Amino acid sequence: MSDMRVRRARPEDAGAVASILYESFAQFRALYTPQGFSATAITADEVLVRMSEGPAWVALWEDSICGTVAAVPRDAALYVRGMAVLPRVRGMGAGEALLKEVETFAIEHHYRTLLLTTTAFLDSAIRLYERFGFYRTAGGSSDLFGTPLFTMERQLGAPTG
Repeated sequence: MSDMRVRRARPEDAGAVASILYESFAQFRALYTPQGFSATAITADEVLVRMSEGPAWVALWEDSICGTVAAVPRDAALYVRGMAVLPRVRGMGAGEALLKEVETFAIEHHYRTLLLTTTAFLDSAIRLYERFGFYRTAGGSSDLFGTPLFTMERQLGAPTG
């Protein structure tokens, strides 16, 4: 199989996580508002704040951090945020491995739902989320500083087809 691994992010990973967020979304920068891009490609200090608000993970390929995801509790749901995979390793399983780690954490901590927001122009991410059982839903944030968003969710514990 692959050399892809996932582990919990540590404070010393904050710079690498910030770099991955920037590199992963840079190709889409023109589609975001400036404030929307800044809220997506956050700084290392902002990564540390996220780590204090909920769990974060990193994906490693050949021992180099190549992907990340974080989560924060929202009542009975776990909100997935900051999901990013470096362009050069997309399609190699990092996104799926990260989502499986989030799902395991959510189930172990008795969350019923995974939620996320995304933008319509992140086609490959949306396809990954849909393969993982997420579906579009009404409600949630519809705007990130002027960049349109929509919400996706996945129920946990329900039988899958």
